[in-house]
Amino acid sequence: MIITAHAHARAGLVGNPSDGYFGKTISFVIRQYAATVRLWESPHFEILPTHGDFAKYDNVHAYLRDQKLYGYYGGQRLMKAAVKRFFDYCEEHDCRLHEKNFTLQFETNIPRLVGMSGSSGIIVATMRALCQFYNVEIPKPQFATLVMRTETEELRITAGLQDRVIQTYEGMVYMDFDRKLMERGYGHYEELKPVPAPPLYVAFDADRAEVSDVTHRNLRAAYDRGERDVVEAMEKYRGLTDRGKAAILKGDWDELHKVMNENFDLRTTIMPIAKENQRMIDVARGVGASAKFAGSGGAITGVYHGEDQYRKLQAAMAEINCTVLKPKIWEY
Repeated sequence: MIITAHAHARAGLVGNPSDGYFGKTISFVIRQYAATVRLWESPHFEILPTHGDFAKYDNVHAYLRDQKLYGYYGGQRLMKAAVKRFFDYCEEHDCRLHEKNFTLQFETNIPRLVGMSGSSGIIVATMRALCQFYNVEIPKPQFATLVMRTETEELRITAGLQDRVIQTYEGMVYMDFDRKLMERGYGHYEELKPVPAPPLYVAFDADRAEVSDVTHRNLRAAYDRGERDVVEAMEKYRGLTDRGKAAILKGDWDELHKVMNENFDLRTTIMPIAKENQRMIDVARGVGASAKFAGSGGAITGVYHGEDQYRKLQAAMAEINCTVLKPKIWEY
């Protein structure tokens, strides 16, 4: 029997990047894209290579670009780290595991390095497959924290909880990472199911792939130094997120439009914005939609107002090589 597990791409609706700084955020999944892990019993333990693990390229320039973006490791290191942390968790919680061996393999159609959480998706899907194989249940709040620590402690990747929470819970989730709450290892997570759903779009440029870890390391250093503008911005994100939640629950899309724009504008005061990413924001706002980063750059999200505006948005973004879609957030 083959066990199949998924984890979907995600976009930050409001509040990012405050999740690692005791802020608040709202995120949603994008069901059109997912990382898929398959696990089956086998004579030996094996993790099969996939894209990023091979060493064959069209030319040396393609290799050098790949190495610059992804380093010397592909997806296998993510799965290796997930297996290691899963077994650590089971040992710490006295979970009795059987001795069967298995093979792991993954594939993903999540656009790489455009801020849609492709890497954490692979880890989440791997953890889900392992839980099913060993019949282990991990509560959702602890599951999300386990995924984050796999990245931050095992792989030394700078990361916050937002991505891991939304990929664990799915749908749309409001998250509060208040300092006192985080002393227990996780925040307060509230699933949102607004009716009607907000008219959201997501746009991305697959050629804008860039490593977000460096940007976040710089922000972390500034926060740890106590730089006033950064510390104050993280507090402001808490207020923006509460305004966004209220707008979503009331169906007030004009207010949500304002909140999402303010979210990005606040970001520009504490983080550098690449000109190509700024162009995406400007083009989307130019047709009347709101626009903010979905993650760390390369993808944006916002509110559109009516189908005519959505068509204009598609056309305008296509001129700068961006794909636009209406995210499928819930299963229904």
